[in-house]
Amino acid sequence: MLCLELCCQVESETGAVQITLLSTAEDPTVLFRAKEVVTAIGRGFAPDHAFRLLDDDEIVFEVIDLREIVGRSPSDLKRLKGRVIGKEGKTRRIIEELSEANISVYGHTISIIGYPDQDSIAREAVSMLIRGSLHGTVYRFLHKKRRELKKQRLQLWEPTYKS
Repeated sequence: MLCLELCCQVESETGAVQITLLSTAEDPTVLFRAKEVVTAIGRGFAPDHAFRLLDDDEIVFEVIDLREIVGRSPSDLKRLKGRVIGKEGKTRRIIEELSEANISVYGHTISIIGYPDQDSIAREAVSMLIRGSLHGTVYRFLHKKRRELKKQRLQLWEPTYKS
């Protein structure tokens, strides 16, 4: 049982999860964040990645349901998941490294955890793969966005001189 401003009980036999907000809790939104953490773990994220959702309010969790895109065809779902994962996990790893978001491909979903700018880059890369873009095109897009992110971060640290 994990207790912060809430208590989370997991029934191991049934998999049922009960989240209760403690009366001493200062922020009731932690209940919604805890629900996202449980969902993220259920969608295949490692607990340390899922718990990032509690650490920072800016971090977002997004689930892309592939069934909404290609229907229920098992072969189409397998093909799209394979495109996003890549050979030996290479594509997923590259998306994670260059967008700095965490990606999980599990069941019929692709889930993303990251800051909004990281999430949008990872989501666009996944969308490009789903639409059939070549992996090389997606990698170039990711490298370009990575350079833009680095440039933005450097501009935050550049001193401004007044004449």
